[in-house]
Amino acid sequence: MSPLPTPLPDAEAQCRQLAELIRPLLAERLALVGIHSGGVWIAERLKELLGLGEEIGHIDVSFFRDDYAAKGLHPQVRPTVIPFEVEGRHLILVDDVLYTGRTTRAAINELFDYGRPAKIELAVLADRGGRELPIAAQYCVWKTEPLAGAENLVLARDTENRLVWSLEHV
Repeated sequence: MSPLPTPLPDAEAQCRQLAELIRPLLAERLALVGIHSGGVWIAERLKELLGLGEEIGHIDVSFFRDDYAAKGLHPQVRPTVIPFEVEGRHLILVDDVLYTGRTTRAAINELFDYGRPAKIELAVLADRGGRELPIAAQYCVWKTEPLAGAENLVLARDTENRLVWSLEHV
């Protein structure tokens, strides 16, 4: 197993790269939905970088996880807010890290409670492999080397509100 690059990539630069991948879609009736919490931070950056006027959606998948019974309720559950009509929209679901695919599946399940989108695509900063479901990101700027089971790639905000990566050993 190869180690991750040191230092880890610049998450702000990755957001700019992701925005450029999505920019060609701006002619479509597109809306962004960020998965709490890292996906929301990235969706906010994308909204700014792409000059989108419409508010982004925020989704918390805690109640839709297929492992809810095993994990229980996360202590910081946030409300899902979808400030636009989902029916018939092209949605870009935004998350920080794609790993097993279970969070993405849960987010899609929840989105369908709000209507039937025309299309849902996934945008992530990092794909760390390890899929357990047939889920893939259409927009991704960093495919990492596989991580050990006891390692997590974590996106956070620094003291100046910039997005930064860290590696957490659990």
